[in-house]
Amino acid sequence: MDEPELEERLRRRLYERFAKADVPETLAGRVTAAMSSRRPPSSRAGRARSVVVALRRQLLAAAAVVILLVGATVVFWNQPRTSSVGRPRASATTPSASPSPVSYAGTFTATGSLGTGRVGHTATLLANGKVLIAGGSTGQRSLCCPQPNLANAELYDSATHGFSPTGSMTTARAGQTATLLNDGRVLIVGGAPTGGTGGVPVASAELYDPLTGTFVPIGPAAVARQGASATLLTDGRVLITGGSVGTSAGYSLALASAELYDPARGTFGPTGSMITARADHTATLLADGHVLIAGGFSAANGTGGSLASAELYDPRTGTFGPTGSMASARLGQSATRLASGQVLIAGGLQLSGSAGATLASAELYDPAIGRFTVVGSMAGGRAGHTATLLADGRVLLAGGADATSATTTVLASAELYDPRMAMFSVTGSLTTPREGQTATSLADGSVVLVGGAGDAAANGPAKATSELFR
Repeated sequence: MDEPELEERLRRRLYERFAKADVPETLAGRVTAAMSSRRPPSSRAGRARSVVVALRRQLLAAAAVVILLVGATVVFWNQPRTSSVGRPRASATTPSASPSPVSYAGTFTATGSLGTGRVGHTATLLANGKVLIAGGSTGQRSLCCPQPNLANAELYDSATHGFSPTGSMTTARAGQTATLLNDGRVLIVGGAPTGGTGGVPVASAELYDPLTGTFVPIGPAAVARQGASATLLTDGRVLITGGSVGTSAGYSLALASAELYDPARGTFGPTGSMITARADHTATLLADGHVLIAGGFSAANGTGGSLASAELYDPRTGTFGPTGSMASARLGQSATRLASGQVLIAGGLQLSGSAGATLASAELYDPAIGRFTVVGSMAGGRAGHTATLLADGRVLLAGGADATSATTTVLASAELYDPRMAMFSVTGSLTTPREGQTATSLADGSVVLVGGAGDAAANGPAKATSELFR
């Protein structure tokens, strides 16, 4: 092979490497031109060696150029971009107003139906992968007299996508709490055996055993309550906070009391009281073992409003302490702990006396600094919705009701919150509008939504249908 042919082959190989590295053509031309301009030694072998040496040098130079270009590209794409108003683009750590929602992939499809339509029930994922659906109300209301709630329970099987009956609770109840214990049993506490006017909560409690499919009465708890929260602590105990005692006039008195259930002893015991009495609030276990209590409704003698305050429960001392307040007072909101350890608070109802508005706003609570930060808004206001952490770290917010206008609208819409972008985006709609449903994340990453109310007046039959989000 003569010298010109050797140089041409080497030059082509160099161009090919530049092309694979996406080096600009002008830069590649300058490098190879420099190689051609070098005068080789007089001997044929010497000239060949010189070309090879030059090629190696130019390849090293090209590699350096590629590294610099790629590095510059990475740096560029990791710099915060500014919007048209000059603010940094929202991120999980520095949230700001979110851009307009965009559609993500995600669909809802109908799955099996319950044996009994219900709203105000509980749904608990069991260790065997099935979902325990317990209690609730049929959705029927009466202005004259209390309507009985449900004692029966059903199991959802994700393998067959069907429901089957299991043992019934010893007490009919709606608005109760349900907590999966470390031993696989489910603790049911409180709730009201009747709905509508005269719906007064009970202090009774029971345990569901998946091995036998039966409920066994325990307790009772120290205080009768509905609209309370129940949180499994890191030591296996269950913290039960707040709620309402209710009277013949309905929800009229929020509670500040709290108590602990100890599975090892099978007993309820006292703990410190909250700083503020509240019902229909949220309680979220933080990564450090504290529990964040946020928002809710403070009521006394039939009057009151939604709360912006929040507090922290310390299981080591058994006491509640103050933390930062939310930007907006809200009840019926959702609270979801993200992979970062922050807590997303979304939607809810802002209520003062008889006037109320459904919120589209959202906030992030950062345990490291004990503060809430506003983080954009959903496409529309919603309360009584579900919020479920997905396997990819996003949060699915589905259904609920919008009471912003003169009439309340039950929603079929759904949105996704992406913590990496700190923004909401619309996704596929539910197969049917529903409010007060449950949503449970399954082992395969899908989410099953069960029951709920579809009547804005809240006096129609509850839904027996269910659907899957994938």
